[in-house]
Amino acid sequence: MSTAAEIQAVTAEAVADMRRLLVHRTRPVRIMEVCGTHTVAIFRAGLRQILPAEIELVSGPGCPVCVTADDYIDAAIAYAKMDDVIITTFGDMLKVPGTDSSLAAAQAAGADVRIVYSPLDALTVAAENPAKQVVFLAVGFETTAPTEAAAVLAAERQGCGNFFLLSAQKLVPPVMRTLLDDGTAAVDGFLLPGHVAVVTGTGLFDFLARDYHVPGVVGGFQPLEILRALHMIVRQISHSEARIENAYETVVRPEGNPAALAAIDRVYEPAATAWRGLGVIPASGLAMREEYAQYDFARVRPLSIETRTEGRRGCRCGEVLRGAILPKDCGLFGKACVPEHAVGPCMVSVEGTCAAWYKYGGGRFRYGA
Repeated sequence: MSTAAEIQAVTAEAVADMRRLLVHRTRPVRIMEVCGTHTVAIFRAGLRQILPAEIELVSGPGCPVCVTADDYIDAAIAYAKMDDVIITTFGDMLKVPGTDSSLAAAQAAGADVRIVYSPLDALTVAAENPAKQVVFLAVGFETTAPTEAAAVLAAERQGCGNFFLLSAQKLVPPVMRTLLDDGTAAVDGFLLPGHVAVVTGTGLFDFLARDYHVPGVVGGFQPLEILRALHMIVRQISHSEARIENAYETVVRPEGNPAALAAIDRVYEPAATAWRGLGVIPASGLAMREEYAQYDFARVRPLSIETRTEGRRGCRCGEVLRGAILPKDCGLFGKACVPEHAVGPCMVSVEGTCAAWYKYGGGRFRYGA
């Protein structure tokens, strides 16, 4: 285990070398961390404050709760109000605002909404409540999709006919391509999501270098792991290089996790899906295959609801998610919108960019306030 002095020395050396590599830059290098866990880890470790002034970190659409569209939240709330339905979900979905309400408000009004820690827990709830339709809110990226697929396969094996998913899984590579095509974020390099790459492998990100000449490095989540990945990105940029590198070799393999990928492929197929702030992106989500349609609650019990966003006028969460603005640029940030009464989902989730900015200084740091 490294001592504090050794960590300090490694950090100082890496920062000094990045400063040297960027000394002739005429504008800051913009590096996007795609993963919400990276966003929080960077803030918690204070990495923004120690990086050279030539590096600007910008957070991307890596918070699954934040990028989930309003119509999904409204549908979940509508289902929760049905007497024969039990909604199961991860805790950070409870306070996400829909058009007029939230799951927390529905729960307070008597709806059966339960926090679980895995979709397999939801399957247990279904077995214990055979007279109810038990719905798990399947919100996430490639990281969570394998366990959700596994729950569907387990339900099939067990003959469980009252377990369902309300799916809103999303895929990271298509949204990264959309961000680069849009150009709003002006990204020079990507700190790639380690948790996603554990499942997908590194090859899925090759398009960044091949099609856009933008470097990407898969990073871990400890401060020195993140710093190492940023250093590797800066080195590539300084030499006008673009390739995909792996700085998380202890966990991530080039081929990813074949078993997890097989489970995803068996249950799901790519589909167009809506992203908050980015619209509908082709093949950027996962839809359940026809042979598993009986577990897709949106198909089993379709809804027709109207979704409006006037209630959150002024919220710029969508712009934050695509790296177009920083949280401090939203007029609601830290004023009308704080974690205790969040206006938008970027302030609700623990992985939300606005929540991280607020918790770790309210934006009071370099290029923050």
